[in-house]
Amino acid sequence: MNIGLIDVDGHNFPNLALMKISAWAKNEGHNVEWWNGLKYYDVVCKSKIFDGTYSKDIEHCINADQIVEGGTGYKIKNNNLPEEVEHIYPDYRLYLIKSTAYGFLTRGCPRNCAFCIVSKKEGCKSIKVADLSEFWKEQRYIKLLDPNLLACKKHEQLLQQLADSRAFVDFTQGLDIRLTNRDNIQLLNQIRTKRLHFAWDNPDEDLTDDFKRFARYARIKDPSKRIVYVLTNFGSTQEQDLYRVYTLRDLGFNPYIMVYDKPSAPRQTKLLQRWCNNRIIFGAQPNFSKYDPTIG
Repeated sequence: MNIGLIDVDGHNFPNLALMKISAWAKNEGHNVEWWNGLKYYDVVCKSKIFDGTYSKDIEHCINADQIVEGGTGYKIKNNNLPEEVEHIYPDYRLYLIKSTAYGFLTRGCPRNCAFCIVSKKEGCKSIKVADLSEFWKEQRYIKLLDPNLLACKKHEQLLQQLADSRAFVDFTQGLDIRLTNRDNIQLLNQIRTKRLHFAWDNPDEDLTDDFKRFARYARIKDPSKRIVYVLTNFGSTQEQDLYRVYTLRDLGFNPYIMVYDKPSAPRQTKLLQRWCNNRIIFGAQPNFSKYDPTIG
């Protein structure tokens, strides 16, 4: 069969599902390529991660006997790859990737945050779904896509696999600071990483002690390598936003403002984002109340 693939979101970040589909189809002897609108295909597979707000579907006519659509951009439930495809080694050649591996060690998250679809899609429990060897073969870099690795009961075993790899690991979705402890922080210290990401999304939950604990035992001390996403415009006040920003800075972390539904956000929230996320401005004027965006 001739199979065409469409990454609806674009090629800024490789689509793991399409890489697995490509690997499986090639193993079965099928011809696989990026969809060409001038050609006929037996099957065209479209994958879309983001909804229509961020990622528009293609409007061109697709000449194929069968069109298969998948990804959370189309639907949340009943959207999994077949087992024999899910657990195949990805076809990194599809995106001309040579030195980076992409994959999930765990799926699911117990937090069930209102702004996140992971719990609805993958379940409210973090479970191990793979060993590192399933998608990594000595690449220098690993992009880990797990939504909440530390919530998995087997997370220490998986952290050890990452440490033993000696690859540079990027926890792309961040780590849950509430689930860190002395033991797993010591394991994180063994993993080669350029920076770590955390989040302080809920303004009603004081995570000061959790960040203090991590700061005490973590090998990484440079604030620029300890980034914390701060969700704003989602039920928080300006005072709550500033409390999180100032607290994180004082504890040696680098706060980074994330604005939910930015078009509807008040001007003060947008100014807060501009002030906080610009490292030069943030360092030059540490007091937001004195920040004047008209200067300079």
